Amino acid sequence: MSRLAQRRLAILVAVVLVGGFIVANAHLITVAVLSQPDCTLVASAAAAKPAC
Repeated sequence: MSRLAQRRLAILVAVVLVGGFIVANAHLITVAVLSQPDCTLVASAAAAKPAC
């Protein structure tokens, strides 16, 4: 394998790893945001939790 091919392969692997890291974090953020319950005020309910 030539030096240029090794360099291209290393760059490709680095881009794939960084892309996977970004996608995984975006997924975690999406799940965290969408899994939060609606924090609405209802007359008969207790006060909302501080996490809301």
